[in-house]
Amino acid sequence: MPHVTLEFSAGLEQSHDFQTICEQLYTVLAGHEEFDPPTLKIRATPVPFSHIGTEPQTFIHAMLLLMQGRDEATRAELNAIIMNVLAEAAPTVGSITVQDVEMNRTTYAKRLSA
Repeated sequence: MPHVTLEFSAGLEQSHDFQTICEQLYTVLAGHEEFDPPTLKIRATPVPFSHIGTEPQTFIHAMLLLMQGRDEATRAELNAIIMNVLAEAAPTVGSITVQDVEMNRTTYAKRLSA
C-alpha cells in the first residue's frame, strides 16, 4: 500500500530524470523490511506555479503515505531513506522535504484489476 508522491518545481524534469528517481526510490524502499514490493507505488508530478522562501527557487517535496501502525522511529527511518535518495539525485535543488502521512486502514479504499 505505501505510496510515495513527489511534487517538484516545473522545469526540473529538464535537468533531472524523475523516472530514474522514481525507480531508485522503488528499489531502495522495496528492499526495506516494512514493505511488500508489489504494493509500493512511486509517482512524480511537476508543479507549474510556486514560490518558496529560499534560493534557488526549486523544490522537491516527497509525501510518504503509510497505513497506521508504524512507530515514529520507523517512519523517521523511511523519511531519511527518501531524503538520501533525493539529495543524492538532486544536489542543486533549493529545497527538498519529506513528509509521512498515516492513512486510516478502515477508511482506505482500493481496487486492483484482476
